[in-house]
Parts: sequence; C-alpha cells; structure tokens
Amino acid sequence: MRCAVLLLQDGARSFRAASARLVISVPLPRDSQSALAKRAKLRHRRALWQPAKRRALKAELTMKIASWNVNSLNVRMNHLADWLQSAEPDVLALQETKMEDHKFPSRELEDLGYEAAFIGQKSYNGVAILSKHPLTDVQSEFDDVLNAPDQRRVLAATVAHPLLGELRIVNVYIVNGQALGSEKFEFKMRWLKALQHSVKEQLARYPNLVLLGDFNIAPEDIDCYDPAGWSGQIHCSEDERAALRRLQALGLEDSLRCVDSAQHFSWWDYRQASFRRNLGLRIDLALISPPVKAQLQSAGIDSAPRAQESPSDHAPIWLSLSSS
Repeated sequence: MRCAVLLLQDGARSFRAASARLVISVPLPRDSQSALAKRAKLRHRRALWQPAKRRALKAELTMKIASWNVNSLNVRMNHLADWLQSAEPDVLALQETKMEDHKFPSRELEDLGYEAAFIGQKSYNGVAILSKHPLTDVQSEFDDVLNAPDQRRVLAATVAHPLLGELRIVNVYIVNGQALGSEKFEFKMRWLKALQHSVKEQLARYPNLVLLGDFNIAPEDIDCYDPAGWSGQIHCSEDERAALRRLQALGLEDSLRCVDSAQHFSWWDYRQASFRRNLGLRIDLALISPPVKAQLQSAGIDSAPRAQESPSDHAPIWLSLSSS
C-alpha cells in the first residue's frame, strides 16, 4: 500500500508518492504565500531583536564600576574615550588626571554619555568620577591631611542606579611615598591614617560603599612579580600593608580576591620592557563593603590599554554588580 507525505516546500504544497518518487506541486493561494512571508519576516526580526533585548536587560540588571590611573588625561584622552566605548562602565574613577579644573573635558565626556565630578591641579595628582547615572553628594573637602596643599587625591560621590540603588564611590590616589624612611613616606603613613578615619565616617553614612583607586600598595606577595626583590621596598613594605589591612578591618574586602586567587598585575614600569615581560605589581584596588559584596558578580583587570601606543603605566580595574 502506497502512502503520501505532505510537505511544505518553497511556498507550494507537495505530495510525494513515497514508492514511486512522484511529486505533485500545487501552488498556494496568494494570501497564504503572504502569510508565510510575514511569519518568516517576524521570525527574522525576533532573531535579531531578542539578543539585543537580552543585552539591554542585562545592562539594566548589572552595574560595572572601574578605576584607572590614566597618568595625564591630556595625553590619554583618546585612550580613555576608546575604553569607555568598548568597556562601557557605569562608573569610572580616574586618578592622576594632572589637569586644572577649567581644562577638564566635561563636554567631551558628556558626549560619550558620562556625567563627571572632578578636582585637579596642574601637572600632578587630580581625581575624577565619571558616571552614566546621576551623581549626588559630591565631596572634595576632607581633613587637613587629605586636603594638604597641592594634594588633589580624594573625591567621593553617590551614584544612583535605577535598580541597584545608591552606591557611595570613594576615589583615592594614595601617596606614592618614594622610599621608606623618607619624609614622603611619613606623609604617606599619615595620609593613610587620615583616610582610615574618613572612610569610617563614610561607611557610617553610606553602607553601600566602594573605595577604589591607585593605592600604591601591593596587598600581598602574590601581587608582586618578585616578592623577594621588593621585600621591604616602597609599595610592598609591612608598614604599608598593615595600614591597608587596617582599612580593610573597617569591613571592606578586596573585590578581585573575592572571586579570583590567581596572580594579576595592574601596573608595569615603563622601563626594562616591564609590560612585555610581565614584571608588574597589583597596586590598583577596589575595596567593597558587605552589602556591595553581596551583589558582586565578577572582577578583573583589563591589560589591553597598557599595550597601546603611549599608554598609561596602569591598566583599568573593574568589578561588576548584579541585582540577581
């Protein structure tokens, strides 16, 4: 007994006689062809639209926060613009802008979709906070140590995310210190003590807090390419690390170490082909309070900008928060 198989092929109804391999094609009415075409177009649009919808929804449910010592915004503005467009952070803390306030590129950053709070000076220091979301409670005045003359090193602001709520951002460019035993090192230790006091006050007012920036301290030996060679040296001394631990004792955790125990670096000297040889330190950090840790999804360091022509000696660090 022969059977017939009903197929839809190229807008026609086909009957295939299974044993005789006979095909009889009957054209579909125009209205049926039109309906098939519409359904095909709809499926195509859905295929294109749904990934975009998922990306947009994911962006609404997550918040990416980053920090980057750009080592002169005037020199690195093109690098910054490229990274903002590719990485798309919600918030970016900048250090060493080395730019007076009247020269700050607010309009250019606004064109890229970012509001900016900043405090700077000519040739040295300078910090800024860029945000896709509204910035409120901006604070640039602290105590006499943090606001020592010609020391534009700390800036705080609250970011209002539509789903994750308010988040306090404290952006710091901690004193380098030059060398142990020097006056600059003593100033660094006083500055860290003043920062500890200020962060304690900030946490009392803003429990959802991220303290991030260039700390000029490698927290542990794993954060240094040559622990023995750097032992007791600036950035890796026990005094500096103890001061950092006192900051963390306020209830702050290193966001990268919450998710990753491997060795990573965020700074490489310009000399001795340090980046190519991966002779680096991890001195750029993002410390987070417990409510922020509960939302932490991932964290990392983007070394790609360090490979560009005329780069900063630092790479951007980042963390991602999620409401789910």
